[in-house]
Amino acid sequence: MNRREVLLGSVALAGAAFMGRAQAAEMKMNHNHHDMTAMSANAGLVATAADCIQKGQVCLNHCLFLLGQGDKEMAACAKSVNQMLSLCGALQQLANQESTYLPKLATLAMDACKKCEDECKKHAKKHEACKACGESCVACAKECKKIAA
Repeated sequence: MNRREVLLGSVALAGAAFMGRAQAAEMKMNHNHHDMTAMSANAGLVATAADCIQKGQVCLNHCLFLLGQGDKEMAACAKSVNQMLSLCGALQQLANQESTYLPKLATLAMDACKKCEDECKKHAKKHEACKACGESCVACAKECKKIAA
């Protein structure tokens, strides 16, 4: 992986984080205009998935930086975080929609969160980003378990 790939990956992550914050700000602004009881059924799952995504993006960016520096130990961590991010993004969307597919996806996301936590644990003492990501995965997996198929 060269510096250009790391830089492009960092820019993409920053853009995704910005969009997530913009969506959260919009939701907060519109809070008073909507009945929030419909969105509260999966509020815990939505919140933990969002936290997983935010902390996972930081962790992935950190892993990519270290991989760019030649630290190959971070490859498995980066892969598990990337997979967790994909599933937790979909999880958050389906939870907000109260989708009938949510229990099945929660099962997959729970497995991905556990795998991500296992990988992050290996680096948690040296890297704060891995520690935070692993902890958020534990919380998300607990919420997933409540509704998993």
